[in-house]
Amino acid sequence: MNFKIDASDGVPIYIQIVEQIKRHIALGRLKPEEGLPSVRQLALDLTINPNTVARAYLELEHQRVIYKRQGQGTFVSSQAVEASRREQHKIVRAMLEKAIIEAANAGMSAADVEEIYRQLIDRYRLEMR
Repeated sequence: MNFKIDASDGVPIYIQIVEQIKRHIALGRLKPEEGLPSVRQLALDLTINPNTVARAYLELEHQRVIYKRQGQGTFVSSQAVEASRREQHKIVRAMLEKAIIEAANAGMSAADVEEIYRQLIDRYRLEMR
């Protein structure tokens, strides 16, 4: 699991961890029942205070994205699937919105954008079979 922590971002580090774990789940990089690094290990990997990781994990537990098994570690919750779908929609919506804004700024018509969109949908439907 790769995390990018930016202390100068202005977003608290524990929130960055929460969002990145949710993103990893949304993108299928973390699956339900998959184990997460221990608080201590993740803190060492990110060179941050273990309390910061513990706070992130606690927040994810409250959101029912992860859960702890006594003596075994921390795992992605099966309930995280629905949350990950919402996160996927949020991610894809933001990407599409950015593309549409770029197209509008480039002077493209709605019909041109729709045509490109339809071509791409058709192309990837064929590849997804």
